[in-house]
Formats: sequence, structure tokens, C-alpha cells
Amino acid sequence: MAKPIAVLLTLFALGAVAILPVGAAGVVDVYKSPYCGCCGKWVEHLRKAGFAVQTHDVNDVPAARQRLGSCHTAKLAGYVVEGHVPAADIQRLLKEKPKAIGLAVPSMPPGSPGMESPKPVPYNTLLVRTGDEITVFAKH
Repeated sequence: MAKPIAVLLTLFALGAVAILPVGAAGVVDVYKSPYCGCCGKWVEHLRKAGFAVQTHDVNDVPAARQRLGSCHTAKLAGYVVEGHVPAADIQRLLKEKPKAIGLAVPSMPPGSPGMESPKPVPYNTLLVRTGDEITVFAKH
């Protein structure tokens, strides 16, 4: 289960994401490839759930990030959100405010927001805490 933490730590190391104070808890900064359709669908999923979303297209997506199976990263309220995390999970994170780095959905599971599919698969949203602690935050 080390893959989500590896994703987040690699992104920090590559400078692909930085945790910075965000003006409003509901503002989501999304860093994505301008050529990825599923990223755009995930952004629309967040907007439909009531989040204000600011997108940042990143043309030079590091090869290491692609190997890790992630296509976009978001930050809000001091948390990092990696992958196709459902808006309801993000809302719960903001309500509960756990001490954590953020949430991650490894890979790009069919049926997750932005990856709609007639054949969805079960997947988990993971809560990534500092250190090596990773727990299941939600099952889908």
C-alpha cells in the first residue's frame, strides 16, 4: 500500500505540488495536463458538487508521475488530493479535518469521477497521513 504515499512524496520532490495556504476552504487548485480529458471531467465533477476550481495546465508532466499512474493533483485548505477522489470524500475531509497530507485514489479506476464506465470497479479513497500511515477513508 505504499504507492499513494510514494505518489504524494514524488510530487513534492518534483515540485509538482506545494501545500500553500488557500484563501477559501472551498477553492480547489488543480494541476493537470491540458491534454487529459478525464482530468477535465473530474474538475467538472467538483464544480457540480459546489467547489470553486482553479485549473493550472502543466505542459511538462514528468515521466515519473506518469509511471505512478496519476494524471492530476489538487490542493485545498492545506491538503493534497491525488487522483480521481470523489467530491463527497473531499467534503468529508474538510468537515472532519484530520491531521493528514491528504487523500488519494491510486490508478484511475473505472467508475471513479472523471473515469465513468459501464463497468465500474470497486476502489478505495485513501487517507495519507505524515509518516507511512495510510488508511482507507472511503470504499466505493
